[in-house]
Amino acid sequence: MKTILITGASSGYGLEIARHFLANGWNVVATMRKPNPEVLPRSEKLRILPLDVTSDDSIRACIEAAGPIDVLVNNAGIGVVGAFEATPMAHIRKVFDTNTFGVMAMCQAVIPQMRERRSGVIINVTSSVTLAPFPLAAPYKASKQAIEGFTEALALELAYFDVRTKIVEPGYAPTTRFTQNTSINPLDLIPAAYQGFAGPIFAEFGSPKMTTKETDVAAAVWAAANDATGQIHFPAGEDAVHFAKIRQFGG
Repeated sequence: MKTILITGASSGYGLEIARHFLANGWNVVATMRKPNPEVLPRSEKLRILPLDVTSDDSIRACIEAAGPIDVLVNNAGIGVVGAFEATPMAHIRKVFDTNTFGVMAMCQAVIPQMRERRSGVIINVTSSVTLAPFPLAAPYKASKQAIEGFTEALALELAYFDVRTKIVEPGYAPTTRFTQNTSINPLDLIPAAYQGFAGPIFAEFGSPKMTTKETDVAAAVWAAANDATGQIHFPAGEDAVHFAKIRQFGG
């Protein structure tokens, strides 16, 4: 029976991914900064482990406790919304520590076992912001865009060892607490000069024309985990699919 390890599984996409794979009979290692067994159904196939992807010691302990991993899903991430000029560099570094360097560190931790077995799948969850211009989220987009390029290059390296590397690109889910892991209020990052620009954008967030459901992301991760082709990109959600088509075909 295959085992999947999911980072950031306490809520949102990560939680739904864990539910989806449990329902389909997989062994699931759901990792969380602060483990909460109440969010998932009790199951012999489920283990909940603590993990901070910005800590080498935490990563090492988690991978040792998890044992052999067939699929790694790098889902943990933090968001930042606001005008770039008003966003403290300390906060930008925090975003990159989790969204970019945390993903890379997790990949380094599991690649050796997958390489030796000559099997395994690494799925990096990015965002639809990589598919289209997205104002008021420049650092977040940059952190996710970096992982897109990283994953595409890694896919070529690991294909030699029969290890597959995929990208899932979720769209915008109104239920996702985008900045829940940060201490900065987005409104504090909108100077007076940006009020006229930011107002309509925030209003659109409140009533978007197209959105992504958490189940859409779980389905895309399922497809990526079971895909044996060379496909790398898996947009998830109506809006992400729309942006992916525009990027590919124009419009």
